[in-house]
Amino acid sequence: MIEVHDLTKRYGDQTAVDGLTFTVKPGIVTGFLGPNGAGKSTTMRMILGLDRPTAGTATVNGRPYEDHPDPLHQAGALLDAKAVHTGRSAYRHLHALAATTGIPKSRVDEVIDIVGLHQVARKRVGGFSLGMGQRLGIASALLGDPDVVILDEPTNGLDPEGVLWIRNLMRDLASQGRTVFVSSHLMSEMALTAEHLIVIGKGRMIADTSVSGFIETAANESVRVRSPHANALHDLITGPGTTVLSVDRGLFEVTGMSAEDIGDRAAAAGIPIHELTVVRPSLEEAFMELTKDAVEYQSTLIGEAR
Repeated sequence: MIEVHDLTKRYGDQTAVDGLTFTVKPGIVTGFLGPNGAGKSTTMRMILGLDRPTAGTATVNGRPYEDHPDPLHQAGALLDAKAVHTGRSAYRHLHALAATTGIPKSRVDEVIDIVGLHQVARKRVGGFSLGMGQRLGIASALLGDPDVVILDEPTNGLDPEGVLWIRNLMRDLASQGRTVFVSSHLMSEMALTAEHLIVIGKGRMIADTSVSGFIETAANESVRVRSPHANALHDLITGPGTTVLSVDRGLFEVTGMSAEDIGDRAAAAGIPIHELTVVRPSLEEAFMELTKDAVEYQSTLIGEAR
């Protein structure tokens, strides 16, 4: 378990992390989201004792990470896959980590097989692709068979097969009762993998909730309705608390009324319905809506910049 209380980090007059309090529980995958510059990497570094907080605390399994006598057994992390001696082979890199932390040599072979690097384990890391480097970083994180796994952008550089593999790996680790804390900008992957979300912006908490709760907070679902008698149906369902937006000829979207109510009213009036589809906002749409005021760099389209 990871517990963060009033965690703050300042660099001079700049506040990178501002009073964060949250708990990452075992048994589920928790996504850590936020725009660039939100303070995610700084928070992860403080959890792992790599940066000292200005104020507040961060503990792993009940104590500061650096206070554990067996830190790699408590938490394994992938923060920067490039932080590897490029002249070493993947095997030698992992063996050095194992030898300096009391981890059996046999575990090196195990994690190499887990991440699928068996065929290239004796090759120099300097010749690895970005995806292979990510797999090596994940192997390093798993080396101590830790209770807590912290991953920063684990799918970076992976091909579709690799993305599916890391998705299933995170789910499997969580199903074993481990704490899985993963930062990613791929909203589609978080929607498929995470059960809980911690979302920050400009160093401050935006949301600490389930994925479904986060989406519901950001936007209401709508109903797409298609009918050859759209005008009659439009008049039938327009009223207080209901918004009807015309999308195309014979097609509109309705908010504030359920699909069941729309169908019942149409049936009672004898109006045929060709489509009645509930449209739920995506995690990406919810994220963009709730973090729009916390984006550090605002871009414009080329035409808008003229």
